[in-house]
Amino acid sequence: MSVEKKPVARDSDLTIASDCRQHVGPISWCIAVVIVGLTHIGAAAQTRDTIVAPPVAIDTATTTTFGAYIDGYYAWDFNRPEAFDRPYTTQPARHAEFNVNLAFIEAKLAGSRVRGRLAIQFGTSVQANYAGEPHIGHISGPGVSQFIQEAVMGYQISPTLWVDGGVFFAHTGLEGWITRDNLSYTRSLIADFSPYYEAGVKLTWSASSAVTAQLDILNGWQNISNYNTPPAVGIRIDYIASPNLTLSYDNFFGDVAADSMSAQYRLYHDMIVQFTPSSRWQLAGMFSLGTQSRSAPGGKTATWYGASVFAKYRLWPTVGVVARLERYADPDQVIVLTGLPDAFRTTGGSLGVDVMPDPRVLWRTELRGFRSDAAVWPLHRNGDFGSEDWFAVTSLALTF
Repeated sequence: MSVEKKPVARDSDLTIASDCRQHVGPISWCIAVVIVGLTHIGAAAQTRDTIVAPPVAIDTATTTTFGAYIDGYYAWDFNRPEAFDRPYTTQPARHAEFNVNLAFIEAKLAGSRVRGRLAIQFGTSVQANYAGEPHIGHISGPGVSQFIQEAVMGYQISPTLWVDGGVFFAHTGLEGWITRDNLSYTRSLIADFSPYYEAGVKLTWSASSAVTAQLDILNGWQNISNYNTPPAVGIRIDYIASPNLTLSYDNFFGDVAADSMSAQYRLYHDMIVQFTPSSRWQLAGMFSLGTQSRSAPGGKTATWYGASVFAKYRLWPTVGVVARLERYADPDQVIVLTGLPDAFRTTGGSLGVDVMPDPRVLWRTELRGFRSDAAVWPLHRNGDFGSEDWFAVTSLALTF
């Protein structure tokens, strides 16, 4: 083992320091002493017989970007709900008022080996969607969680495999949380009754240029705070069959009962088709099926399903129209709780117009109606219910 050699000030160095003190004053003299000392310490350090750690590789391709989004709206529900809250939806959540559906600010990091996104959000859709976030203990619940749209970080394990962890958008479904990116302004019943966000870890494998597979280990069915011990799991597979056709499948499996109760295992599936026959047309269809053990009368397995189809046609580069038909049925009230003896079995349709006068501005207007098998829609007078609901909504969104 070598012995470290301490740097020693030479006589010439002391002479220089003394001259500086006499001619340029005490402050400059101190600076001169420091510079001289650091110079000789650095020179001495180069002569030490020690082991030098190898340099750490830095991802020079990493970039950080910032952005924001605002979606404001006005909706009129023809049933005129007494409390102004629109039932069975996250969007538009309020009747007869100008409000903010979704606003967020974001920071994104992108690199060849690392990636991440942090987004903080606000809006009536946020408040509606996170109302069911579990509040168990003193450090949980929607009080903080609802403001976290995403807080996720990722690392590339190999050229075809990424691992990401944190709070992130759900792996299920066709429609996402940010309305700007969906075919229609309002989201389908399937989307509103399945997860928009998840907390956990996911592995994403690019098996080929056409196939991407994802494995998720999650806290549960759209919850950040936990209410039971075993984690849930899910997978998603996207297959680009051709430049115009994409096929997708995803699922979810987990116990959705508290640890103090008998297990209720939820198994959920989505099958998705997206077809773009030309630059003017966009077509999409989705079918969902869910089962849950010990959740039907007599302790039997409950079943629910949903289906939706979309057709969007671009009249001009800045104007498009979109139509939708859908059906959703939850006879055992596992997902949709009406608070009534009758369950939610509903058929719906919508017609919308999208106008994009600028790449960052999107104005969307939509008329949408529902007809249910029973009277489950709240009417204007408290305690009255009808079997139909119609509403119109217009929205102006800005992307920064």
